[in-house]
Amino acid sequence: MITGKNQIGFTQTATGNVTYKTINPLLNKENPTVFYEATQQEINTACALAHKAFHSYSQIKGSKRASFLSAIADEVEALGASLTDMYMQESGLPEGRAQGELGRTLGQLRMFAELVSQDKWRNSTGAGNASGLKKALIAIGPVVVFGASNFPLAFSTAGGDTASALAVGCPVIVKSHPMHSGTGEMVATAIIKAAQKTGMPEGVFSNLNSAGIEVGEELVKNTAIKAVGFTGSHTGGRALYNLAAQRDTPIPVFAEMGSINPVIITQEALSNRGSQIAETYAGSITQGVGQFCTNPGLIITVASDEAQAFVNDLANNLSKVEEGCMLHPRIQSGFTSGEKEMAKVPEVTFVMSTDSSKENHAAPTLAVVKGVDFINNSQLHKEVFGPFSMVVLAKDEAELLKIIENLEGQLTATLIAQDEEVATLQGITLALQDKVGRIIYNGVPTGVAVEDGMTHGGPYPASTDSRFTAVGNHSILRWVRPFSFQDFPSTLLPDYLK
Repeated sequence: MITGKNQIGFTQTATGNVTYKTINPLLNKENPTVFYEATQQEINTACALAHKAFHSYSQIKGSKRASFLSAIADEVEALGASLTDMYMQESGLPEGRAQGELGRTLGQLRMFAELVSQDKWRNSTGAGNASGLKKALIAIGPVVVFGASNFPLAFSTAGGDTASALAVGCPVIVKSHPMHSGTGEMVATAIIKAAQKTGMPEGVFSNLNSAGIEVGEELVKNTAIKAVGFTGSHTGGRALYNLAAQRDTPIPVFAEMGSINPVIITQEALSNRGSQIAETYAGSITQGVGQFCTNPGLIITVASDEAQAFVNDLANNLSKVEEGCMLHPRIQSGFTSGEKEMAKVPEVTFVMSTDSSKENHAAPTLAVVKGVDFINNSQLHKEVFGPFSMVVLAKDEAELLKIIENLEGQLTATLIAQDEEVATLQGITLALQDKVGRIIYNGVPTGVAVEDGMTHGGPYPASTDSRFTAVGNHSILRWVRPFSFQDFPSTLLPDYLK
């Protein structure tokens, strides 16, 4: 049942008088539940409880934390259709997307449960070492997680950041996304129920609401908090990063802040299958109304007759895609503003752009620009979040390499080529490797597999620390630090170092 309150430890509270409602973007109207923005007292209480819970929670056996994570998955799954319905009411996304994202969320929780059921993840070293030194990874402390706008489940309340932090022994405070507060509260209630059933300490998890930025800022400034997880805009992520650095004791902010995900297409590939590539990429650009951080927002190739035919084919395929409902009026407004800013640049040609006929909807847009103009105008390097892509036509391969060298850091890059030309692509591959966290060969960037081989991150500004992934088992490395015991008696050592 949705109450609109904050979940602080095992208690629901609503002591403030600042309220707000979520919006159904598909119907363009407010949802009925009134949510209460967390007060300073509620923020302080959640942080104090997390601090108190840390030492006991971080020391319990991995098998018990695994039971907690598994119980969360069971409780979230038990919400059934009521969770799916709330998800759709607050996001405008279809039932199939809701079910798919729910499956991924449950899978992540159970994956981390399996990982920490034993303590092998700690990479313990030194057992029997004559020097007396023994080292292992330990939890860093309470973590604040910010819910994502474009993934109400998989990157939000019980998503990958929360699951990975809880897995290694870090209490979590979620700052629920204001667009998805109802979805977040249902999931938070499931987490608290799982915590109580498995005997976790109060304060191991809290969920705080707010429509503005103040609650998030106060959480990051609180001395009990030791790290931050964020998925969202560059503006939001950088603001949190700066705030955390200004603390008397700075803390890490692991922010994934979006990307335009360049796609490089060779002339051989265009000559052999340009129409097929155009059809595939029309689907990728518009998947989820373009609201994926790995959306292919930039396509780079050398100008030619084949390249022009590809542009025409891509525009034709995009024109067949119906406009879609975006997640929230602010996101739709941002998409429209981004289009208008690009349209102000004289060197940019819009091959297709259709005004939406419905509130909160967006239709795909395709723009084209010459390579030299792209290089000379950094505004063209910015993300337009939504079904937007720009084709950059380089005059030759040397200019194509220069375009890559001038790119900001990205989450992904894609190389579309013929297998017989692989031997000639080393230069492009190395240039892309300097700029991205993941390179795809002859595929599409949309889609992030939850596997150990996945890197979901990249050089700034795609993320604040390219050494870490936000997806997969290795994402736990954001919430731990190495620790050494020297010449300690065995009775004082933790079991995983004996």
